[in-house]
Amino acid sequence: MTLGLTGCSSSDASDNDAAGDASTGTRVVQTEKGDVTVPADPQRIAVLTAGLAGFLFTLDAPIAITDTRLLGVTNLDGGFPPQWAEKAEAQGTKELPAGESLNIEAIAQAQPDLIIGGGQGFTAVLADQAYDQLTAIAPTVLIPSSVRTWQEQLAAVAEAAGETDKVDDLMKAYDDKVADVKDSITVPGSPVSYLLSLSTGEPAFIPQTAALPTLLSTVGFQPDDVLTKANNPELYGSGDSFIVSNELLAPVGNAPVMFVVPVAGRSLAELKQDPLYAALPAFANNKVYELPATSYRPDYDGVMATLDQVQEMFAK
Repeated sequence: MTLGLTGCSSSDASDNDAAGDASTGTRVVQTEKGDVTVPADPQRIAVLTAGLAGFLFTLDAPIAITDTRLLGVTNLDGGFPPQWAEKAEAQGTKELPAGESLNIEAIAQAQPDLIIGGGQGFTAVLADQAYDQLTAIAPTVLIPSSVRTWQEQLAAVAEAAGETDKVDDLMKAYDDKVADVKDSITVPGSPVSYLLSLSTGEPAFIPQTAALPTLLSTVGFQPDDVLTKANNPELYGSGDSFIVSNELLAPVGNAPVMFVVPVAGRSLAELKQDPLYAALPAFANNKVYELPATSYRPDYDGVMATLDQVQEMFAK
């Protein structure tokens, strides 16, 4: 991962200016755009990708303004995603107006001392396109699209925001949660496939290598090899979904257990009314379960909430 942080004390700052300067309160983050000198203790962060904002709120980083377009959760009438709305309101965070391009004026008016963007999705592309304009406002760190796991994203934004010292405790709480859930549930069968319910109505699956299947494998849900069953299809966007034809739905989705994740698409109850899905083994045997959109590309709080839901759903 091309993202690293270096810093120095006042005694060694003169020996290596590139490492940072404690006397002026700066650090250097190494990014794909080159070295970026950032505040050691930023006070007003602009976040350009809503999927990264959740990590920063978990870290109690001060967010002046943030994008709010969270996949499958966005309220088109405006407002913060529910899972971090209370934290945003408590901080006095402003909503970054959404559009086909970044609202550079709104970002500038927020007077950030650090800008964090990148990650996955459309807003990451917008940030990359506007990088020169952003750097004219404040030091800008773009998280590479190759940083896909939630663990990597947490570490990356913590580095950029100067909150790395909080990561170990968060990961310890996660490890404890995994152990607790694993010991307290009964897995209904294996292997397990993950169906993504899209607004287009096309059958889509989450590959076994993506965040959600990887997460639930830690508590005993063995993911089905849907990639092989689908003849190794081209993965969509960030590499965490692929679409199949109606004809391939049955052979790809024949696992005995399935999770359905509606992302602006039909709910599980609605899919059950569709003969195409009702004939799948998991549907026919009533071993299909619904998880919210926040479990698809989860931030830290999304991971913990998903584990809580699984624990409740499959409690011994």
